[in-house]
Amino acid sequence: MVELVKLIAKSLVDHPEEVVVTQTESDDVITVELTVAADDMGKVIGKQGSIAKSIRTVVKAASSKSDKKVEVKIG
Repeated sequence: MVELVKLIAKSLVDHPEEVVVTQTESDDVITVELTVAADDMGKVIGKQGSIAKSIRTVVKAASSKSDKKVEVKIG
């Protein structure tokens, strides 16, 4: 999941070198945390959160075979 989120985010931002993606796992949840430069935050979130929602949808589809729930946090 980390590589997928990183690929999507780097294609959206002006400063791809500042994209940081981390993953943590608990019992039944995988949390993927995306951090970008402050001036790129709007590009990753999109109008009314549309791009962020799309990223979450793609990650959910990619993780559908997994038994764990995947959350994407953007910050």
